[in-house]
Amino acid sequence: MSGADSPAILAAYDAVRSDKDETNWLLISYAAATGNQLTLTKTGTGGLAELASELDDSQVQYAYVRVEYANDSESKRIKFALVIWIGPNTKVMRKARVSFESGAVKKVLAHYSVQVDASEKRDLDEEDVVKRLRKAGGADYNGGRG
Repeated sequence: MSGADSPAILAAYDAVRSDKDETNWLLISYAAATGNQLTLTKTGTGGLAELASELDDSQVQYAYVRVEYANDSESKRIKFALVIWIGPNTKVMRKARVSFESGAVKKVLAHYSVQVDASEKRDLDEEDVVKRLRKAGGADYNGGRG
């Protein structure tokens, strides 16, 4: 068992999804250098920029983030993204197991509009992620401007 469904991770997931909680991201890491045991590393309220600053270049980590953006002056949308982070200094064997081990995470953090596979912190640029969320959402009320 990976621990992806631990009470701490489930509570953080519910907090990120809640309209009544300021928490807008969670970060999950492996508990040890070997093995597949996952643990909640941190949560935050500072969005993608804060999340990116918490990523470890030597680890594989999983994140779930709430992104709010405006389609126009009258509306606001809330979407969720799953981030699979493979740091540039991650060991080869850990990288090789991501496709298999990420399945347990996806079962728990199941409701998301886009998956962001990131290996550089710039992959989590908010503008780029919002563009992807808009495309995934179908209707583009921004006249094709992203």
